[in-house]
Amino acid sequence: MATATALARTASFYRSTIGKKAIMAVTGVIGFGFVVGHLLGNLQFFLGPEALNDYAAALHANPGLLLVARLTLLAAVILHIAAALQLVSRNGSARPDGYRVWMARKSSYASRTMKFSGPLLGLFIVYHLLHLTFGSVHSNFRHGTNGLPDVYHNVVTGFSHIPVSLTYIAAMATLGLHLSHGVWSMFQSMGWNHPRYSPLVRRFATLVTVLIVLGNISIPLSVLLGFHEQL
Repeated sequence: MATATALARTASFYRSTIGKKAIMAVTGVIGFGFVVGHLLGNLQFFLGPEALNDYAAALHANPGLLLVARLTLLAAVILHIAAALQLVSRNGSARPDGYRVWMARKSSYASRTMKFSGPLLGLFIVYHLLHLTFGSVHSNFRHGTNGLPDVYHNVVTGFSHIPVSLTYIAAMATLGLHLSHGVWSMFQSMGWNHPRYSPLVRRFATLVTVLIVLGNISIPLSVLLGFHEQL
């Protein structure tokens, strides 16, 4: 009986607007953590082929842990998208006719483009997996002697194609837009929206976003400009 009551309360909370925003916040934290961790791992590119490939090998050395991490991230992405779509639908139902005259007074460009940046990032993630994880859309994907992908080689040869690098750079710009508002909203949803600290939180969100975008685009740019170890 107690279990049924707890499940009913959980379902009721999820159906509420507050519950959906909480889901957005929690899954946003998971996604943000992944983005930061992914960047820190990728920056080992600048340490050379051995460091980057050893890092990739270390990840694959714990297949169970890697599977759990991937499933957790996948679940977070699905819940994040579902909650976002439900909130958009709910907001649309609350004002079906819209505004006759609308002006953006308090909302930022990033917040107004969240419904576009999210799906675009979803498409990019699929492409990124096919490109550098599975290699099915990579023109020169190679595996090393240990059977694992030769990550350094695949990154260099992949980003040597200008359209591919430009695609990644554009995707990181889109990620920056999404994160600049998403990180801010994440703190607000967790109740950290006191007027005294809000400006600091906004500056933090902007700074972190800029660092993440610059860190990510530094890799394709370094390949295009020749600032990498030659294969």
